[in-house]
Amino acid sequence: MRAVVTRVLSASVTIDGKEVAAIDKGFLVLLGVHKDDTKEQAIKLADKICGLRVFEDDNGKMNINPKDAGAKLLIVSQFTLYADCSSRRPGFTDAARPEISKPLYELVVSECRNKGFEVGTGEFGADMKVASLNDGPVTIILDV
Repeated sequence: MRAVVTRVLSASVTIDGKEVAAIDKGFLVLLGVHKDDTKEQAIKLADKICGLRVFEDDNGKMNINPKDAGAKLLIVSQFTLYADCSSRRPGFTDAARPEISKPLYELVVSECRNKGFEVGTGEFGADMKVASLNDGPVTIILDV
């Protein structure tokens, strides 16, 4: 699994002109599922996201986890994170098919909610417009 985690001041997802989810301070997480990923990897990734200490403490150091910072999460499925760009036209054979990726995406969302986070989502497989106001900017790529 792969996640691109961006610390944001705000982020939102719009589908067909309607805002379906929005957060203020927190993480925008773009989540890709590889064809060989497992439930164990989904649980591990959720744990990494929820424990990522990139919020600043009183000394301006990235030392605070999202829970202690009062952060929210916006998690958006993103199969293109597994694009093969060896040619000019990306291929997506490494990305999991929906019957595999959707349950694992939903498991990550569920695990984050179980850890006490408010989690907004896009709509799996939809054409989404994602907006964010990056903070820092701080963007981290997590692979498990």
